[in-house]
Amino acid sequence: MKTKITELFGIEYPIIQGGMHHVGLAELAAAVSNAGGLGVITGLTQRTPDDLAAEIRRCREMTDKAFGVNLTFLPTVNHPDYPGYVRAIVEGEVKVVETAGNNPQQYVAALKEAGVKVIHKCTSVRHALKAESIGCDAVSVDGFECGGHPGEDDVPNFILLPRAADELQIPFVASGGMADGRSLAAALSLGADGINMGTRFIATREAPVHENVKQALIGATELDTRLVMRPLRNTERVLRNAAVDRIIEKEAALGANIRFEDVVDEVAGVYPRVMKEGALDAGAWSCGMVVGLIRDVPTVKELIDRIVREATGIIVGRLARIVA
Repeated sequence: MKTKITELFGIEYPIIQGGMHHVGLAELAAAVSNAGGLGVITGLTQRTPDDLAAEIRRCREMTDKAFGVNLTFLPTVNHPDYPGYVRAIVEGEVKVVETAGNNPQQYVAALKEAGVKVIHKCTSVRHALKAESIGCDAVSVDGFECGGHPGEDDVPNFILLPRAADELQIPFVASGGMADGRSLAAALSLGADGINMGTRFIATREAPVHENVKQALIGATELDTRLVMRPLRNTERVLRNAAVDRIIEKEAALGANIRFEDVVDEVAGVYPRVMKEGALDAGAWSCGMVVGLIRDVPTVKELIDRIVREATGIIVGRLARIVA
């Protein structure tokens, strides 16, 4: 497959593994890249820039293909050492960075001067246009279906992707609801140049998470995600569990008076317990509605090969017959 995204990032297939806390480690990133996609190490999962540098070196031992690093700019009082993380990325000769969260403008110039391509995650067309204006090379357009933070506009991809195609000059990928060849074919049809998958990649053999997490994804349906922290304007789509039910109860009881401190026990520092230990009810953890399409735990290569095969079959087979 050849799209603007494959050409921009030097990859075989227009399939990107999104950054995921305590999931995007070297094992998964290397597996995705080796299978022809773009694997991504999650930068802030590494506690220090030195730890990130070590993870980049570890990934290089597993693949000679291009891979990226996700760097999420958080709205916190005590900021991570972002200059240090950027330095680790540049010195590690990583050529793609997926930025997310707050505006990355402060670091875009330094990254681009070092030859790094920047793709920014956006949940709206206006944010995508801003990313384009500050020099990002591409954007990931995240629809309302996505796991994690879908923004506050609630626009699903069937509307968001064509709107992005109407407005953007830089290439973009579709994120949210992406799981198989149908997803890829649909995204390309709606104007995207590829797809970004998060939740689907968790349910793969190489994903470095507890088996309980993978089995939870297989057992869930598209009805099993919930939106939490909406009153705080920090909406997150998560898989329903006991902790999520507690958050929803608190939001209902406290209404507009709710504060982050009221839910901190359910949302802060829970990922190691969930992803490493398999304690599924330890807290709220991100999951997209696409969970309703996950029915197996293949290897990353099996998954990517299947997606490409299915998408190709749809494009040159079914769709070609319809217009013949």
